[in-house]
Amino acid sequence: MSLVLVTGATGYIGSHLVPRLLDGGYTVRALSRSPGKLSDEWRDRVQVAQGDASSDDDVRAALDGVDVLYYLLHSMDGGGDFVARDRELARRFARLAEQAGVRRIVYLSGLHPEGELSAHLGSRVEVGEILLASGVPTAVLQAGVVLGAGSASFDMLRHLTERLPAMVAPKWLDRRIQPIAVDDAVHYLLRAAELPDEVNRTFDIGGPDVLTYRSMLQRYAELAGLRPRFIATVPVLTPGLASHWVGFVTPIKAGIARPLVGSLMHDAVRHEFDAEAVLGEPQGGAAVFDDAIKAALGDIDAKLWGRTLSMTSAAVAATAVVGGLFTDPNSRWYRTLSKPPFQPPGAVFGPVWSLLYGLIAVSSAATIADSRERGDDEVADAFERALAANLALNTAWSGVFFRAHALVPSTVVAGVLALSSADLTRRAAKTGWGKAAALGVYTAWCGFATVLSGAVARRNRKR
Repeated sequence: MSLVLVTGATGYIGSHLVPRLLDGGYTVRALSRSPGKLSDEWRDRVQVAQGDASSDDDVRAALDGVDVLYYLLHSMDGGGDFVARDRELARRFARLAEQAGVRRIVYLSGLHPEGELSAHLGSRVEVGEILLASGVPTAVLQAGVVLGAGSASFDMLRHLTERLPAMVAPKWLDRRIQPIAVDDAVHYLLRAAELPDEVNRTFDIGGPDVLTYRSMLQRYAELAGLRPRFIATVPVLTPGLASHWVGFVTPIKAGIARPLVGSLMHDAVRHEFDAEAVLGEPQGGAAVFDDAIKAALGDIDAKLWGRTLSMTSAAVAATAVVGGLFTDPNSRWYRTLSKPPFQPPGAVFGPVWSLLYGLIAVSSAATIADSRERGDDEVADAFERALAANLALNTAWSGVFFRAHALVPSTVVAGVLALSSADLTRRAAKTGWGKAAALGVYTAWCGFATVLSGAVARRNRKR
Protein backbone atom coordinates (compact mmCIF):
# COMPACT_ATOMS: atom_id res chain seq x y z
CA MET A 1 0.00 0.00 0.00
CA SER A 2 1.13 3.58 -0.67
CA LEU A 3 3.35 5.51 1.71
CA VAL A 4 1.64 8.74 2.74
CA LEU A 5 3.30 11.76 4.36
CA VAL A 6 1.01 13.90 6.51
CA THR A 7 2.21 17.37 7.45
CA GLY A 8 0.25 19.11 10.18
CA ALA A 9 -0.56 15.74 11.77
CA THR A 10 -0.90 17.36 15.20
CA GLY A 11 -3.54 19.77 13.89
CA TYR A 12 -7.27 19.22 13.96
CA ILE A 13 -7.74 17.89 10.43
CA GLY A 14 -4.47 15.96 10.48
CA SER A 15 -5.34 14.21 13.74
CA HIS A 16 -8.62 13.04 12.20
CA LEU A 17 -7.08 12.08 8.87
CA VAL A 18 -4.20 9.92 10.12
CA PRO A 19 -6.28 7.18 11.82
CA ARG A 20 -8.58 6.98 8.79
CA LEU A 21 -5.55 6.52 6.53
CA LEU A 22 -4.21 3.79 8.81
CA ASP A 23 -7.57 2.04 8.86
CA GLY A 24 -7.59 2.24 5.05
CA GLY A 25 -4.34 0.29 4.86
CA TYR A 26 -1.97 3.14 4.08
CA THR A 27 1.50 3.37 5.55
CA VAL A 28 1.62 6.76 7.20
CA ARG A 29 4.59 8.99 7.96
CA ALA A 30 4.08 12.13 10.06
CA LEU A 31 6.41 15.12 9.84
CA SER A 32 6.50 16.94 13.18
CA ARG A 33 8.88 19.15 15.10
CA SER A 34 7.39 17.79 18.33
CA PRO A 35 6.53 14.08 17.96
CA GLY A 36 5.39 14.05 21.59
CA LYS A 37 2.34 16.05 20.50
CA LEU A 38 1.15 13.30 18.16
CA SER A 39 -1.95 11.47 19.35
CA ASP A 40 -1.26 8.63 21.79
CA GLU A 41 -3.93 6.61 19.98
CA TRP A 42 -1.91 6.20 16.79
CA ARG A 43 1.61 7.51 17.42
CA ASP A 44 3.05 3.97 17.57
CA ARG A 45 1.37 3.03 14.29
CA VAL A 46 3.04 5.70 12.14
CA GLN A 47 6.53 6.46 10.95
CA VAL A 48 7.66 9.62 12.69
CA ALA A 49 9.85 12.03 10.75
CA GLN A 50 11.05 14.53 13.32
CA GLY A 51 11.97 17.72 11.58
CA ASP A 52 11.15 21.29 10.64
CA ALA A 53 9.08 22.15 7.58
CA SER A 54 11.36 25.14 6.99
CA SER A 55 14.42 22.89 6.54
CA ASP A 56 15.21 21.52 3.08
CA ASP A 57 17.09 18.58 4.56
CA ASP A 58 14.28 17.64 6.95
CA VAL A 59 11.62 17.91 4.25
CA ARG A 60 13.73 15.97 1.75
CA ALA A 61 14.22 13.15 4.26
CA ALA A 62 10.51 13.10 5.14
CA LEU A 63 9.53 12.87 1.44
CA ASP A 64 11.86 9.97 0.67
CA GLY A 65 9.80 7.16 -0.88
CA VAL A 66 6.48 8.98 -0.40
CA ASP A 67 3.63 8.43 -2.88
CA VAL A 68 1.09 10.93 -1.53
CA LEU A 69 1.77 14.16 0.35
CA TYR A 70 -0.99 15.66 2.48
CA TYR A 71 -0.05 19.31 2.83
CA LEU A 72 -1.97 20.64 5.84
CA LEU A 73 0.32 23.49 6.82
CA HIS A 74 -0.80 27.09 7.15
CA SER A 75 -0.19 29.96 9.54
CA MET A 76 -2.97 30.65 12.01
CA ASP A 77 -1.08 32.77 14.53
CA GLY A 78 -1.18 36.07 12.67
CA GLY A 79 2.43 36.64 13.69
CA GLY A 80 5.05 38.23 11.46
CA ASP A 81 4.78 38.07 7.69
CA PHE A 82 2.70 34.89 7.56
CA VAL A 83 1.94 35.37 3.85
CA ALA A 84 5.64 35.22 2.94
CA ARG A 85 6.15 32.39 5.41
CA ASP A 86 3.37 30.27 3.91
CA ARG A 87 4.54 31.07 0.39
CA GLU A 88 8.09 29.95 1.20
CA LEU A 89 6.91 26.71 2.83
CA ALA A 90 4.65 25.87 -0.11
CA ARG A 91 7.41 26.52 -2.63
CA ARG A 92 9.81 24.33 -0.67
CA PHE A 93 7.40 21.39 -0.53
CA ALA A 94 6.39 21.85 -4.18
CA ARG A 95 10.02 21.81 -5.34
CA LEU A 96 11.15 18.92 -3.13
CA ALA A 97 8.03 16.83 -3.76
CA GLU A 98 8.65 17.06 -7.50
CA GLN A 99 12.29 16.10 -7.01
CA ALA A 100 11.32 13.15 -4.78
CA GLY A 101 8.91 11.77 -7.38
CA VAL A 102 5.81 12.16 -5.21
CA ARG A 103 2.79 10.92 -7.15
CA ARG A 104 0.16 13.28 -5.68
CA ILE A 105 -0.27 16.28 -3.36
CA VAL A 106 -3.52 16.86 -1.47
CA TYR A 107 -4.10 20.27 0.12
CA LEU A 108 -7.02 21.62 2.15
CA SER A 109 -7.81 25.24 1.32
CA GLY A 110 -10.86 27.46 1.82
CA LEU A 111 -14.01 28.30 -0.13
CA HIS A 112 -13.81 31.85 -1.41
CA PRO A 113 -15.38 34.28 -3.87
CA GLU A 114 -13.61 35.95 -6.76
CA GLY A 115 -11.89 39.26 -6.08
CA GLU A 116 -10.01 40.68 -3.12
CA LEU A 117 -9.70 38.37 -0.12
CA SER A 118 -8.61 38.69 3.48
CA ALA A 119 -4.87 38.21 3.99
CA HIS A 120 -5.20 34.73 5.47
CA LEU A 121 -7.73 33.43 2.95
CA GLY A 122 -5.75 34.97 0.11
CA SER A 123 -2.65 33.19 1.39
CA ARG A 124 -4.50 29.87 1.46
CA VAL A 125 -5.51 30.37 -2.16
CA GLU A 126 -1.96 31.31 -3.16
CA VAL A 127 -0.55 28.18 -1.52
CA GLY A 128 -2.99 26.08 -3.55
CA GLU A 129 -1.86 27.78 -6.76
CA ILE A 130 1.80 27.11 -5.92
CA LEU A 131 1.14 23.42 -5.34
CA LEU A 132 -0.95 23.11 -8.51
CA ALA A 133 1.99 24.54 -10.47
CA SER A 134 4.51 22.20 -8.83
CA GLY A 135 4.57 19.57 -11.57
CA VAL A 136 3.13 17.05 -9.12
CA PRO A 137 -0.58 16.26 -9.69
CA THR A 138 -2.40 18.15 -6.96
CA ALA A 139 -5.92 18.14 -5.54
CA VAL A 140 -6.84 21.34 -3.71
CA LEU A 141 -9.99 20.78 -1.66
CA GLN A 142 -11.68 24.06 -0.78
CA ALA A 143 -13.87 23.91 2.35
CA GLY A 144 -15.74 26.44 4.45
CA VAL A 145 -16.36 26.18 8.20
CA VAL A 146 -15.49 22.68 9.43
CA LEU A 147 -17.93 21.42 12.06
CA GLY A 148 -16.46 19.12 14.69
CA ALA A 149 -15.52 19.20 18.36
CA GLY A 150 -12.03 20.68 18.59
CA SER A 151 -12.15 22.50 15.26
CA ALA A 152 -11.19 26.14 15.78
CA SER A 153 -14.11 27.22 13.58
CA PHE A 154 -16.60 25.13 15.53
CA ASP A 155 -15.14 26.14 18.89
CA MET A 156 -15.48 29.83 18.03
CA LEU A 157 -19.08 29.28 16.91
CA ARG A 158 -20.08 27.42 20.05
CA HIS A 159 -18.27 29.62 22.55
CA LEU A 160 -19.67 32.82 21.08
CA THR A 161 -23.15 31.30 21.23
CA GLU A 162 -22.82 29.90 24.73
CA ARG A 163 -21.19 32.98 26.24
CA LEU A 164 -23.04 35.83 24.55
CA PRO A 165 -26.83 35.73 24.92
CA ALA A 166 -26.74 39.17 23.31
CA MET A 167 -24.03 40.43 21.01
CA VAL A 168 -23.11 43.34 18.77
CA ALA A 169 -21.49 41.89 15.66
CA PRO A 170 -20.17 43.05 12.26
CA LYS A 171 -22.55 43.26 9.31
CA TRP A 172 -20.55 40.58 7.52
CA LEU A 173 -22.07 38.12 10.01
CA ASP A 174 -24.75 37.83 7.33
CA ARG A 175 -22.39 36.52 4.63
CA ARG A 176 -23.35 33.12 3.21
CA ILE A 177 -21.45 30.07 4.49
CA GLN A 178 -21.56 26.42 3.41
CA PRO A 179 -20.17 24.45 6.36
CA ILE A 180 -19.06 20.83 6.26
CA ALA A 181 -18.92 18.09 8.91
CA VAL A 182 -15.38 17.02 9.77
CA ASP A 183 -16.06 13.38 8.83
CA ASP A 184 -17.21 14.48 5.38
CA ALA A 185 -14.13 16.67 4.88
CA VAL A 186 -11.90 13.73 5.82
CA HIS A 187 -13.83 11.51 3.40
CA TYR A 188 -12.97 13.80 0.49
CA LEU A 189 -9.35 14.08 1.63
CA LEU A 190 -9.04 10.29 1.69
CA ARG A 191 -10.56 9.84 -1.75
CA ALA A 192 -8.31 12.55 -3.23
CA ALA A 193 -5.30 10.29 -2.68
CA GLU A 194 -6.75 7.84 -5.22
CA LEU A 195 -7.26 10.32 -8.06
CA PRO A 196 -5.66 9.46 -11.41
CA ASP A 197 -2.46 11.29 -12.30
CA GLU A 198 -4.08 13.54 -14.90
CA VAL A 199 -6.26 15.28 -12.28
CA ASN A 200 -4.66 18.56 -11.21
CA ARG A 201 -7.33 20.96 -10.00
CA THR A 202 -9.40 22.44 -7.19
CA PHE A 203 -12.59 20.91 -5.79
CA ASP A 204 -15.20 22.79 -3.77
CA ILE A 205 -16.52 20.70 -0.87
CA GLY A 206 -19.27 21.45 1.59
CA GLY A 207 -22.43 20.22 3.25
CA PRO A 208 -25.92 20.64 1.80
CA ASP A 209 -26.84 23.74 3.85
CA VAL A 210 -26.03 27.35 2.97
CA LEU A 211 -26.43 29.53 6.05
CA THR A 212 -25.33 32.85 7.49
CA TYR A 213 -23.12 32.93 10.55
CA ARG A 214 -26.01 34.63 12.36
CA SER A 215 -28.29 31.70 11.59
CA MET A 216 -25.56 29.25 12.59
CA LEU A 217 -25.33 30.92 15.99
CA GLN A 218 -29.09 30.69 16.45
CA ARG A 219 -29.25 27.08 15.28
CA TYR A 220 -26.45 26.10 17.64
CA ALA A 221 -28.27 27.75 20.54
CA GLU A 222 -31.44 25.80 19.80
CA LEU A 223 -29.64 22.46 19.36
CA ALA A 224 -27.62 23.00 22.57
CA GLY A 225 -30.75 23.78 24.59
CA LEU A 226 -29.96 27.48 25.02
CA ARG A 227 -32.28 30.44 24.73
CA PRO A 228 -32.44 32.33 21.42
CA ARG A 229 -29.59 34.81 21.02
CA PHE A 230 -30.09 38.50 20.32
CA ILE A 231 -27.71 39.68 17.60
CA ALA A 232 -27.39 43.27 16.44
CA THR A 233 -25.01 44.20 13.63
CA VAL A 234 -22.90 47.33 13.21
CA PRO A 235 -20.73 48.39 10.24
CA VAL A 236 -17.65 49.51 12.19
CA LEU A 237 -16.33 46.40 13.95
CA THR A 238 -13.11 45.48 12.12
CA PRO A 239 -11.70 41.93 12.00
CA GLY A 240 -8.85 43.03 14.26
CA LEU A 241 -11.16 44.42 16.92
CA ALA A 242 -13.51 41.47 16.60
CA SER A 243 -10.66 38.98 17.00
CA HIS A 244 -9.54 40.66 20.23
CA TRP A 245 -13.10 40.50 21.52
CA VAL A 246 -13.24 36.81 20.62
CA GLY A 247 -9.94 36.33 22.47
CA PHE A 248 -11.45 37.89 25.57
CA VAL A 249 -14.73 36.00 25.80
CA THR A 250 -13.65 32.62 24.39
CA PRO A 251 -10.66 30.25 24.70
CA ILE A 252 -9.72 31.03 21.08
CA LYS A 253 -6.49 33.01 20.95
CA ALA A 254 -6.69 36.31 19.11
CA GLY A 255 -3.99 35.17 16.68
CA ILE A 256 -6.18 32.23 15.66
CA ALA A 257 -9.43 34.18 15.85
CA ARG A 258 -8.14 36.82 13.44
CA PRO A 259 -8.02 34.58 10.32
CA LEU A 260 -11.29 32.91 11.32
CA VAL A 261 -13.02 36.27 11.71
CA GLY A 262 -11.39 37.57 8.53
CA SER A 263 -12.76 34.66 6.52
CA LEU A 264 -16.30 35.62 7.57
CA MET A 265 -15.96 38.81 5.56
CA HIS A 266 -16.51 36.76 2.40
CA ASP A 267 -19.18 34.40 1.15
CA ALA A 268 -17.88 30.85 1.56
CA VAL A 269 -20.08 28.78 -0.73
CA ARG A 270 -19.42 26.20 -3.42
CA HIS A 271 -19.21 27.33 -7.04
CA GLU A 272 -18.94 23.85 -8.53
CA PHE A 273 -20.10 20.40 -7.44
CA ASP A 274 -17.69 17.98 -9.10
CA ALA A 275 -16.43 16.44 -5.86
CA GLU A 276 -19.43 14.13 -5.51
CA ALA A 277 -19.00 12.76 -9.02
CA VAL A 278 -15.19 12.53 -9.05
CA LEU A 279 -14.46 11.69 -5.41
CA GLY A 280 -17.72 10.04 -4.42
CA GLU A 281 -20.25 11.10 -1.81
CA PRO A 282 -19.78 10.31 1.89
CA GLN A 283 -21.66 7.21 2.98
CA GLY A 284 -25.27 8.19 3.54
CA GLY A 285 -24.67 11.58 1.95
CA ALA A 286 -23.09 14.71 3.39
CA ALA A 287 -24.36 15.60 6.87
CA VAL A 288 -26.78 18.49 7.21
CA PHE A 289 -25.85 21.29 9.59
CA ASP A 290 -28.06 20.12 12.45
CA ASP A 291 -26.71 16.57 12.34
CA ALA A 292 -23.13 17.83 12.21
CA ILE A 293 -23.73 20.03 15.26
CA LYS A 294 -25.40 17.20 17.19
CA ALA A 295 -22.44 14.94 16.46
CA ALA A 296 -19.99 17.67 17.47
CA LEU A 297 -21.82 18.41 20.73
CA GLY A 298 -21.15 14.88 22.00
CA ASP A 299 -20.15 15.20 25.66
CA ILE A 300 -19.87 19.00 25.51
CA ASP A 301 -21.54 20.74 28.45
CA ALA A 302 -23.07 23.70 26.61
CA LYS A 303 -24.41 25.19 29.85
CA LEU A 304 -21.10 25.17 31.76
CA TRP A 305 -20.48 28.83 30.93
CA GLY A 306 -23.90 29.94 32.13
CA ARG A 307 -23.49 28.14 35.47
CA THR A 308 -19.98 29.46 35.96
CA LEU A 309 -20.91 33.07 35.15
CA SER A 310 -23.89 32.85 37.52
CA MET A 311 -21.54 31.72 40.29
CA THR A 312 -18.92 34.43 39.75
CA SER A 313 -21.58 37.11 39.25
CA ALA A 314 -23.30 36.14 42.51
CA ALA A 315 -20.00 36.25 44.39
CA VAL A 316 -19.05 39.63 42.92
CA ALA A 317 -22.55 41.04 43.52
CA ALA A 318 -22.41 39.96 47.18
CA THR A 319 -19.04 41.68 47.49
CA ALA A 320 -20.41 44.86 45.96
CA VAL A 321 -23.48 44.87 48.24
CA VAL A 322 -21.61 44.21 51.49
CA GLY A 323 -18.83 46.60 50.55
CA GLY A 324 -21.44 49.21 49.70
CA LEU A 325 -23.08 48.81 53.11
CA PHE A 326 -19.72 49.42 54.79
CA THR A 327 -18.85 52.42 52.60
CA ASP A 328 -20.04 55.83 53.73
CA PRO A 329 -18.34 58.67 51.82
CA ASN A 330 -20.83 61.17 53.29
CA SER A 331 -19.86 60.52 56.90
CA ARG A 332 -18.43 63.44 58.88
CA TRP A 333 -15.27 61.43 59.58
CA TYR A 334 -14.54 60.84 55.89
CA ARG A 335 -15.41 64.39 54.83
CA THR A 336 -12.96 65.87 57.34
CA LEU A 337 -10.04 63.67 56.28
CA SER A 338 -7.16 65.44 54.54
CA LYS A 339 -6.85 63.94 51.07
CA PRO A 340 -4.00 64.09 48.54
CA PRO A 341 -4.38 66.18 45.38
CA PHE A 342 -4.59 63.06 43.18
CA GLN A 343 -7.73 61.88 45.00
CA PRO A 344 -10.35 61.34 42.23
CA PRO A 345 -13.74 63.06 42.56
CA GLY A 346 -16.24 61.03 44.52
CA ALA A 347 -18.46 60.61 41.46
CA VAL A 348 -15.71 58.55 39.76
CA PHE A 349 -15.70 55.63 42.21
CA GLY A 350 -19.19 54.30 41.50
CA PRO A 351 -18.79 53.89 37.71
CA VAL A 352 -15.21 52.61 38.06
CA TRP A 353 -16.14 49.91 40.56
CA SER A 354 -19.20 48.92 38.53
CA LEU A 355 -16.96 48.38 35.51
CA LEU A 356 -14.34 46.54 37.55
CA TYR A 357 -16.88 44.22 39.16
CA GLY A 358 -18.23 43.36 35.71
CA LEU A 359 -14.71 42.61 34.43
CA ILE A 360 -13.98 40.44 37.47
CA ALA A 361 -17.16 38.40 37.04
CA VAL A 362 -16.75 37.80 33.28
CA SER A 363 -12.98 37.22 33.18
CA SER A 364 -13.11 34.93 36.22
CA ALA A 365 -15.95 32.91 34.69
CA ALA A 366 -14.00 32.61 31.44
CA THR A 367 -10.86 31.48 33.27
CA ILE A 368 -12.71 28.87 35.32
CA ALA A 369 -14.82 27.56 32.43
CA ASP A 370 -11.85 27.37 30.05
CA SER A 371 -9.84 25.44 32.62
CA ARG A 372 -12.65 22.96 33.25
CA GLU A 373 -13.18 22.43 29.52
CA ARG A 374 -9.51 21.50 29.20
CA GLY A 375 -9.92 19.05 32.07
CA ASP A 376 -7.83 21.19 34.46
CA ASP A 377 -10.24 20.96 37.38
CA GLU A 378 -7.44 21.53 39.90
CA VAL A 379 -6.51 24.79 38.18
CA ALA A 380 -10.16 25.87 38.15
CA ASP A 381 -10.63 24.97 41.83
CA ALA A 382 -7.47 26.87 42.79
CA PHE A 383 -8.67 29.94 40.89
CA GLU A 384 -12.04 29.78 42.64
CA ARG A 385 -10.29 29.74 46.03
CA ALA A 386 -8.04 32.64 45.02
CA LEU A 387 -11.08 34.59 43.79
CA ALA A 388 -12.95 33.99 47.07
CA ALA A 389 -9.95 35.27 49.06
CA ASN A 390 -9.68 38.31 46.79
CA LEU A 391 -13.34 39.24 47.15
CA ALA A 392 -13.10 38.80 50.93
CA LEU A 393 -10.18 41.24 50.99
CA ASN A 394 -12.16 43.60 48.76
CA THR A 395 -15.01 43.67 51.26
CA ALA A 396 -12.66 43.84 54.25
CA TRP A 397 -11.03 47.04 53.02
CA SER A 398 -14.32 48.92 53.11
CA GLY A 399 -14.97 47.73 56.67
CA VAL A 400 -11.47 48.52 57.92
CA PHE A 401 -11.41 51.98 56.33
CA PHE A 402 -14.97 53.32 56.63
CA ARG A 403 -16.15 51.51 59.77
CA ALA A 404 -13.03 50.91 61.84
CA HIS A 405 -11.41 54.18 60.70
CA ALA A 406 -8.09 52.31 60.73
CA LEU A 407 -6.02 54.12 58.11
CA VAL A 408 -2.73 52.22 58.33
CA PRO A 409 -4.38 48.77 58.52
CA SER A 410 -6.58 49.69 55.56
CA THR A 411 -3.45 50.50 53.57
CA VAL A 412 -2.07 47.09 54.42
CA VAL A 413 -5.32 45.42 53.37
CA ALA A 414 -5.28 47.40 50.09
CA GLY A 415 -1.72 46.24 49.42
CA VAL A 416 -2.60 42.61 50.08
CA LEU A 417 -5.66 43.03 47.83
CA ALA A 418 -3.43 44.36 45.04
CA LEU A 419 -1.11 41.36 45.40
CA SER A 420 -4.11 39.02 45.39
CA SER A 421 -5.43 40.70 42.24
CA ALA A 422 -2.03 40.32 40.58
CA ASP A 423 -2.14 36.62 41.48
CA LEU A 424 -5.56 36.31 39.83
CA THR A 425 -4.16 38.01 36.74
CA ARG A 426 -1.24 35.56 36.66
CA ARG A 427 -3.58 32.60 36.92
CA ALA A 428 -5.92 33.97 34.24
CA ALA A 429 -3.00 34.53 31.84
CA LYS A 430 -2.68 30.76 31.46
CA THR A 431 -6.05 30.69 29.67
CA GLY A 432 -5.54 33.75 27.48
CA TRP A 433 -4.31 37.32 27.41
CA GLY A 434 -7.84 38.75 27.27
CA LYS A 435 -8.78 37.45 30.70
CA ALA A 436 -5.46 38.59 32.11
CA ALA A 437 -5.89 42.05 30.59
CA ALA A 438 -9.30 42.48 32.23
CA LEU A 439 -8.02 41.41 35.63
CA GLY A 440 -4.91 43.50 35.03
CA VAL A 441 -7.12 46.61 34.99
CA TYR A 442 -8.50 45.54 38.37
CA THR A 443 -4.96 44.97 39.66
CA ALA A 444 -3.86 48.42 38.50
CA TRP A 445 -6.80 50.04 40.26
CA CYS A 446 -6.05 48.14 43.47
CA GLY A 447 -2.43 49.29 43.22
CA PHE A 448 -3.65 52.87 42.84
CA ALA A 449 -5.98 52.38 45.83
CA THR A 450 -3.03 51.20 47.91
CA VAL A 451 -1.04 54.32 47.06
CA LEU A 452 -4.09 56.49 47.76
CA SER A 453 -4.78 54.78 51.09
CA GLY A 454 -1.14 55.22 52.10
CA ALA A 455 -1.23 58.91 51.21
CA VAL A 456 -4.43 59.43 53.24
CA ALA A 457 -2.86 57.61 56.20
CA ARG A 458 0.27 59.81 56.10
CA ARG A 459 -1.74 63.03 55.88
CA ASN A 460 -3.91 62.05 58.85
CA ARG A 461 -1.36 60.52 61.24
CA LYS A 462 -2.94 62.03 64.36
CA ARG A 463 -6.37 60.55 63.68
